[in-house]
Amino acid sequence: MPGLPAFCLRPRDLRRGAALTLAFIAAVGAAAGTGCWDRADAAGAAGAGLAASGTQSPAPGPVAPRETGTADREAVARAAAEAAAEGKSGKKAAQEVVSRSGDRWGMVYDQGEYEAFTDDLDGRWTGVGLWIESRRDDRIAVEKVQQGSPAARAGLRAGDRLLSVDGHAVTGLRVCDVVALLRGGAGTPVVLHLTRDGAELTETLRREQLHTEPVTVRELPGGITVIKVASFSRGSGEQVRAAVRAAPPGAGFMLDLRGNPGGLVTEAVTAASAFLDGGLVATYDVRGAERALYASPGGDTARPLVALVDGGTMSAAELVTGALQDRGRAVAVGSRTFGKGSVQMPTPLPDGSVAELTVGTYRTPAGRSLDGSGITPDLAAGDGAEERARTVLGGLGVGP
Repeated sequence: MPGLPAFCLRPRDLRRGAALTLAFIAAVGAAAGTGCWDRADAAGAAGAGLAASGTQSPAPGPVAPRETGTADREAVARAAAEAAAEGKSGKKAAQEVVSRSGDRWGMVYDQGEYEAFTDDLDGRWTGVGLWIESRRDDRIAVEKVQQGSPAARAGLRAGDRLLSVDGHAVTGLRVCDVVALLRGGAGTPVVLHLTRDGAELTETLRREQLHTEPVTVRELPGGITVIKVASFSRGSGEQVRAAVRAAPPGAGFMLDLRGNPGGLVTEAVTAASAFLDGGLVATYDVRGAERALYASPGGDTARPLVALVDGGTMSAAELVTGALQDRGRAVAVGSRTFGKGSVQMPTPLPDGSVAELTVGTYRTPAGRSLDGSGITPDLAAGDGAEERARTVLGGLGVGP
């Protein structure tokens, strides 16, 4: 990964409005571009197996952003090795060190769990089809139910409160820990105890191998191509590029990143490259060393673009939004994004488990740190975000 290049960016001038969608704010050197899933450890994460609040990679490398604070790698590895030598759980010992370190989002996974996360990167996972979120009162709630999944067939709904999984109470747990309870082999049963509108219910579901398409494309009247990116799993970046190339001449784009919990940084950079002609996408720290991510040249820089975002837009999805916004390539429409802006890397441990530890933070091309603050859209919109985006594109000449 190249070091941070010398560059200078003028601040974005929001008074120029939508005109910025057609121009770069500043020129930066073009270079080759370069998180598993950010696991479900924050609101909006995919709890039933589609771990999704950032990124981790099965091979060493930058992963999608997370929050700051870090654990000492050597201390974590030493704890795992000592526990294993005594016949104890190396994973548990390592997790205790991580928990004491202040690395709020650090996690330790055994080999089986880590292999399951690599399946997630291909858009495949074993679970029941629930996306879950942690609410401010420490309750765990169903955020979304996948169509055709065991959870959908059982009639579970968004808003249901999850009380326990196989008898393990989940209130107050991190979402990533609830994910671990929901996971298991295909065909194995899992008992969920929930409440809905004050009534309690118990459902026994059987886990299945599930699949989701990370990118879907639809056409709206007036020459608008909507590219919905649900997550940045493997191949999603190239799917975005293909959708842009296939769009009719004169089309405008909506890049819908609402509810996107993150994914592989490399895929996020590839997706950003679809709308940029090289140049800087983000800078990030790895234990104090500054590095940079660049878009590939040859993207579409002419056709108007709106990025749709909301509070469920996280980590790698925020990286893309921040790059397009700072580079003046897109008008962001919606509500403030989640604000996950730290970087994690996986560390193999002596007992075969893997610790994912925070190593730094990332910044947008203009130097903004999004950790804890998120991205403020250029135009605020709630339920009517798509209609607001159509109005923006209409003002840029897209449509009748």
